[in-house]
Amino acid sequence: MIVVLNETVDPALLQRFQISCNARVLVDGQRRIAVTGSSVTELPVEFKSLEKESFAFKSDIQLADSTYVRRRQFRIGDATIGDGKSTVVIAGPCSAESREQVFRTAQHLHGLGVRFLRGGAFKPRTSPYTFQGLGVDGLELLREAADHFGMQLISEARDASHIDAVIEQADIIQVGAKAMYDQGILRALGACAKPVLLKRHFGATLQEFVQGAEFVLSGGNGNVILCERGIRSFETKTRFTLDLCGVAFIKEHLNLPIFVDPSHAMGYAYGVPDLSRAAFAMGVDGLLIEVHPEPARALSDASQQLDFNEFSDLYQTLEQLAPAVGRVLR
Repeated sequence: MIVVLNETVDPALLQRFQISCNARVLVDGQRRIAVTGSSVTELPVEFKSLEKESFAFKSDIQLADSTYVRRRQFRIGDATIGDGKSTVVIAGPCSAESREQVFRTAQHLHGLGVRFLRGGAFKPRTSPYTFQGLGVDGLELLREAADHFGMQLISEARDASHIDAVIEQADIIQVGAKAMYDQGILRALGACAKPVLLKRHFGATLQEFVQGAEFVLSGGNGNVILCERGIRSFETKTRFTLDLCGVAFIKEHLNLPIFVDPSHAMGYAYGVPDLSRAAFAMGVDGLLIEVHPEPARALSDASQQLDFNEFSDLYQTLEQLAPAVGRVLR
C-alpha cells in the first residue's frame, strides 16, 4: 500500500505507523509517501489522519504500478527517457579492452549521431577463466571517451565492491542480469540520484524483475529503467528468448521506461538488426546494442557484437522506420 502523507503529520504517530505496518517513508517526486507491503490494503483507523490519498495493490509491484504514477520520465543529457515519443540508442562494446578500441567505437557512434556509449569494465562472466574486464582502468577509459565525444556513459556494476566507482563515473548505472537479485547493489542505487538500468535475469518472472526495481524505487531513486534481455526457455538455437510479450505487459501496466537488449537475447549478430527493429516498432524507450571494431577479436561476447558497417546499416533503417511508428530516434 502507498499512502500519500498529509503536509502536516504528527511525527510520533508516523513513527508508530512505520513500526506497526513496517512502512518505509520517502519522497517520491513532489510527494512524501509511506509504503507498506501489499498485504496492507487499508489504513487502521488510528492512522487515518496521516492519509491524504492512498493506493492499494494486489502484489508488491507498487511504486512501479501505472495506477500510482502513470509514467516516470527523466532527463539524461539532451534526451528525455520515458516520454513516450522517443527511443534512445545506447551502443558500444561488450567490454572495454583497450584505448584504441574504445575510442574507435565512440568516434564511429558519434559520427552517426548516437549520444549514449555503453561498455563494461567489471564483467560478470560465467567462467572464471575468461576475460573479467579492465576494472577501474576500463571505467576511466570509457569515461574519457564519452567526455571527448560529448556522449552519456552507461556501465555495469558487477557487485557491491565497486558500486561507488561506477556511480561516480557512469551517467547511467547498469545492473546486469546476474546481479538483478543483488540487494547490496540495489540498495546502494536506491540511495543515489543517478539513473539505473536494471536488466532482467534470464530466469526471473516479470514479478521478480519488477520487484528488483522496487528495491531501488523504495530507496528514493525514481530514475529506474527496466531492460528486457531475453529469458531462458527450452530453445537451444538462440542464446535466449526475447520476451516481447513481457515488454507489452510492462508498457501497459507499469510506469517505468522499458529498454530492450537484442544483442544478449539473440547471442548472434545476424539476428540483432531484426530484433532491434521489432522492439523499436513496439515503441520501446531504448535499445542497447553491442558494437565492436572487430567482433571476431572481441574478448567477450564476440558472436553477438555488430561491426561498424552492420551497426551503421541498422541505425539507418531505424531512422527510416521512426516516422512510420511515430518515434523520434535519440
